[in-house]
Amino acid sequence: MSGQEKSWKELTIAAVSPSSSVNFLTGDWKTYMPVCDFEKCVTCLTCVMLCPEGAIRWKPELGQITFDLSFCKGCGICANECPTKAITMNMPEKEE
Repeated sequence: MSGQEKSWKELTIAAVSPSSSVNFLTGDWKTYMPVCDFEKCVTCLTCVMLCPEGAIRWKPELGQITFDLSFCKGCGICANECPTKAITMNMPEKEE
């Protein structure tokens, strides 16, 4: 064995990674991606608190949330729990 850790894509089914997911960009797991309608967003930050991957961040300098799509798995918890329905889950547009 080379001593190099395997990426999440190389792990067997039901395997547990020995390190933090910070080093593994898991955003390519998603089918749907979150999109925020900032006209509806009241910055309650419910989405930030409930995102299991920490893929939603509050940016005070912008006065709004941002999505780190490199880690978002498209679970939809943010959209489901948003009290103003400002977040929707959309299919990514295909690049041609």
